[in-house]
Amino acid sequence: MKRHRHLPHFLAYLFLSVLLFFPGETIGAEKGHKDIRASILAGTWYPGTRDALAKNIQGLLRGVEAPNLSGQLMAIIVPHAGYKYSGPVAAHAYQLLKKRQFKRVILVGPSHHVAFRGVSVNLQSGYETPLGIVPVDLETAKKILNSGPDIRWYKEAHAREHSLEIQLPFLQSVLHNFEIVPIVMGQQDLDTCLNLANVLAKALGNAEGTLLLASSDLSHYHTDTQARALDSQFIEDTRAFDPQGLARDLSLGKCEACGGGPVISVMLAAKKMGADRAVVLNYGNSGDATGDYSRVVGYLAGALIRSSDRDQHLK
Repeated sequence: MKRHRHLPHFLAYLFLSVLLFFPGETIGAEKGHKDIRASILAGTWYPGTRDALAKNIQGLLRGVEAPNLSGQLMAIIVPHAGYKYSGPVAAHAYQLLKKRQFKRVILVGPSHHVAFRGVSVNLQSGYETPLGIVPVDLETAKKILNSGPDIRWYKEAHAREHSLEIQLPFLQSVLHNFEIVPIVMGQQDLDTCLNLANVLAKALGNAEGTLLLASSDLSHYHTDTQARALDSQFIEDTRAFDPQGLARDLSLGKCEACGGGPVISVMLAAKKMGADRAVVLNYGNSGDATGDYSRVVGYLAGALIRSSDRDQHLK
């Protein structure tokens, strides 16, 4: 018996090793334990108190007049910098949501801090901001998670990622009683985009009550003139609703976007779910906020629409 005295310690070590080796799994998640992701941006990228944040967002929204878009709104494209910089541009997309009802928002953003293969869907139960907790639609998240290869839950990928959290206070201000599915892309090549788009279209069906959201900034740290030249190609491909063309132009360096993969994936998925028109709502860059146009970051707000004529044809 003496030679087995270390067995309990060995088993404990083995159990811990399994947890560390599979970081996408969290013991207790299936037992209903609350696992809320706390804000990492409150007080820096946006105001840290409920009243100040609500006032900030309402001010941004009041500065925007929503266009009269016919048809069904399927997706939006929004930037993800601090509100001081990209908020005025993002508000053009969020103003569209004020008179629409969505029960679910699929958020797709890039991974800025963690390198990993494929795509990660977050299975934490909610995201917290100063405006409250946004619940995660775990049923849909798990459906997406189980629908294709190279899609998993890697919790670490979401821990410090700002591209999705920055959208939540805006969503909380224009929607009610909604849930989210947070998705972060570790790879943004066209094959990964096609795979994610196929999975989303399959899992979401006709997407009734669901909004797709692609989070991306455009060119980084060029002069205003250089940035506008690069971003004009991104705008042209977006307006043409040409995800393959956008993927080509990004790969050739004709334009830049830190979230090019999310935009391409959402465009491909929206097309599969019936969207047939893209609208560029607004464009700007960080120089508009700082007055320094020597080294700017570009921002775009856009919308993907299923036209009324197509709706009638589908019926």
